[in-house]
Amino acid sequence: MSSDLRDLYQETILDHGKRPRNFGALASANRTAEGYNPLCGDRETVYLDLQGDVLQDIRFEGAGCAISTASASMMTESLKGKSRKEAEALFKRFHDLITGQNPAPGGPPLGKLEVFEGVREYPVRIKCATLPWHTMKSALLGEGQTVSTEAGAEASPREEPSDAAGKPRVC
Repeated sequence: MSSDLRDLYQETILDHGKRPRNFGALASANRTAEGYNPLCGDRETVYLDLQGDVLQDIRFEGAGCAISTASASMMTESLKGKSRKEAEALFKRFHDLITGQNPAPGGPPLGKLEVFEGVREYPVRIKCATLPWHTMKSALLGEGQTVSTEAGAEASPREEPSDAAGKPRVC
């Protein structure tokens, strides 16, 4: 990764981590799901207003490290107004980018989400970046289960993942 791209990665992640977009409950939500990353303590709730096959609105709330929060923030920006099929395709493309898989040619463009490419260099952070996406997918499918990044992990009492100064952690 070039130095310029690494700087952009850090700047974008920190901006969305400190000032998340589409943060807060969604009164018109007709689908929700919760996600939990026990390794980092990230917790996310994703709210969808799914009208027919279109994500009219999407919001999230919770507490997490800067990567998880930034991923959720950028995910909501990218998915608002998309069809279910487009949301699922973007989920797959983002997941392939983060995990280093070769994305299928002709998929949807990732745009600003490409800054997350650097996450794959830090395997433990992959779960932070993908948690909101897996949570969104669960909400989209109407599964109603808590999504966990660890198989068999049970949700524990809410923990606020922050450093001693109360700022979001970067795992």
